[in-house]
Amino acid sequence: MPRFLRITIPAVVIVAWLVIASIGGPFFGKISEVSTNDQTSFLPASADATKVQERTADFRDPSGAPAVIVLERSSGFSATDTAVAADLVGRLGDRSEVQSVSPAIPSHDGDAVEIVATLMTAADTGDAVEAIRADVDDAVPTGMRGYVTGPAGFTADLTEAFAGIDGILLGVALAAVLVILIVVYRSPLLPFLVLGTATFALTASILVVWALAKAGVVTVNGQVQGILSILVIGAATDYALLYVSRYREALRDHRTGWEATKAALRGSLEPILASGGTVIVGVLCLLLSDLNSNKALGPVAAIGIAFSLLAALTLLPALLLAFRRAAFWPLRPVHGSAHPVVTGPDARGLWARVGRLVARRSRVVWIVCTVGLLAMGTGLIGLKADGVPQSDLVIGQSQARDGQDVLADHFPAGSGSPAQVIGSADRIDRLASAIRGVDGVGEVVAVSKDSPSGTVSIGSSDSPTVSDGDVLLQATLTSAADSDAAEQTIRDMRTAVERVDPSAIVGGVTATAVDTNDTGIRDRSVIIPVVLVVILLILMLLLRSIVAPLVLIGSVIVSFAAALGVGALVFDHVFHFPGADPSVPLYSFVFLVALGVDYNIFLMTRVREETIRFGPHEGVLRGLGVTGGVITSAGVVLAATFAALGVIPILFLVQIAFVVAFGVLLDTIVVRSLLVPALAYDLGRHAWWPSRLSRRTADDPVAATSRHVTR
Repeated sequence: MPRFLRITIPAVVIVAWLVIASIGGPFFGKISEVSTNDQTSFLPASADATKVQERTADFRDPSGAPAVIVLERSSGFSATDTAVAADLVGRLGDRSEVQSVSPAIPSHDGDAVEIVATLMTAADTGDAVEAIRADVDDAVPTGMRGYVTGPAGFTADLTEAFAGIDGILLGVALAAVLVILIVVYRSPLLPFLVLGTATFALTASILVVWALAKAGVVTVNGQVQGILSILVIGAATDYALLYVSRYREALRDHRTGWEATKAALRGSLEPILASGGTVIVGVLCLLLSDLNSNKALGPVAAIGIAFSLLAALTLLPALLLAFRRAAFWPLRPVHGSAHPVVTGPDARGLWARVGRLVARRSRVVWIVCTVGLLAMGTGLIGLKADGVPQSDLVIGQSQARDGQDVLADHFPAGSGSPAQVIGSADRIDRLASAIRGVDGVGEVVAVSKDSPSGTVSIGSSDSPTVSDGDVLLQATLTSAADSDAAEQTIRDMRTAVERVDPSAIVGGVTATAVDTNDTGIRDRSVIIPVVLVVILLILMLLLRSIVAPLVLIGSVIVSFAAALGVGALVFDHVFHFPGADPSVPLYSFVFLVALGVDYNIFLMTRVREETIRFGPHEGVLRGLGVTGGVITSAGVVLAATFAALGVIPILFLVQIAFVVAFGVLLDTIVVRSLLVPALAYDLGRHAWWPSRLSRRTADDPVAATSRHVTR
């Protein structure tokens, strides 16, 4: 190839990525503008809670979420305190973000007052609640306590907890990766080239995701946004580590950077594409979910991985070609120098010792590893992953949670978050009677647009609003809206109203949680088997074998069970978490299986390459020795990036952070380093059945004629 093209091609690639970064950079802070944390928006259209939400505008004027203000004085409200509450009602009513405000409702014990401020539909819930909380703080005198809770309060607390997604999370992840890369490479330049590649991949991903979310093609929330950042930084760095390893090898065998680049791409293209493709297919299986939040993560994560692949196979090779051996300074690979000895009596270092252990005690090693992982997996017996109360989603201080506790002390705990029932107007009396007969239900009223309060008593002379022959009833629950008791009340209520009116549907805050958890549990049962089958087929095509892919899939399943089992024990006995969302096992499985297979792909593609040259047993030891350092580094990087999710005080993200980070370390240190090599060594040529490699009967060297051999 002419010299000017060798200069022009990498220059064009670098400039193209710089242009993408300059355009996408400003969108780092804008993606939150197209995110939503409204739980109802993620439910499937078939859920009853979704149907009720869609029809509420037929029965009353459209409105935003209600903010419940509760004022408390343990010594009892005085006339002055009552005047303070009335004044606060007036101040809230003057706010442009507030659509309507209820009168101050005193508690039966005289120690508290409740005010419900319904927000405007277009109001930003976080900003509106912040302003209301400021008014409450200004209004309450000494000795009185004020809280803003209810659906709007919890949404505001959740939004505030997600506020660190754009800055803190990314900063922690990048800092952790940079430190690891400096330790791995011991170079002042190479870590920044690798980290720059990952950052540019994230910039491009965010630009595309923002555009799709803005157009309404995908729905993005805080958890999807956070996982995207972590996934791209971790995956792009992993792919970059593999390419850098191949490039370093190629620089020993080739004089020019161009020839070394071609050799490195030949050696790394297949495993990197296979690894990235496996992750993409795995996360796209989330499209089978009925929850829109899970569906959203599938294409968003796939976009992130695609740009990670593209950056690792275009930008990084161009950067390394531009810097050549200087990128590795002061440990530059010298042309013609010998490759490190990884097997045999002269081999030194950790991976040589691991290889000798595998060769001497292969069966003992894989049996001990398997038993140990299965023992860790026994923690699954105590796993509670059927949902957690909304009040427990935020870790640490939450005014909405504190306010809900105070509200429950003085009022029906479900005040401000009533269950909503849409049923036939002809059966309104029977529906109301059936609802009142459910344990855990307090007051039942009908919604009316013509009433100043928005509701009317059932059976009174005032008429409720009727739409398409239906009415909307509201039932105040005696238990907190996000409690297990309230969820059971909703299930009982659905059974009761169905007997009276089979077409009646039940919605509201609690019903939304019930439908979300039920759908999440269903998703696990459907998606997990599909992911396993799809990845198994990919591995069979990649490795041209049936036995080896089954070994790899079995190893990551056992590893996942161990990680989730240890996670369950830690969540229950160390952190004392109230449980887990149904999506925690699902997300953990998708990421651990897809990413865990990544490392096995890195290992086994190299083992296959070495097996072609040196036979099945020597091939395992050489593959392990050559890839040991790079895969371990990649695993530590990915574990560190996922662990960074723990800085966001959201229960779901903290649990995902622990399980995935711990699971990746298990895959890297135990499964890929010991279990899989020992099994492959013990199986010998049978691991490659039914390919021609399975008919190799000795470890005699053969001519290096395979197109996979790069040195």
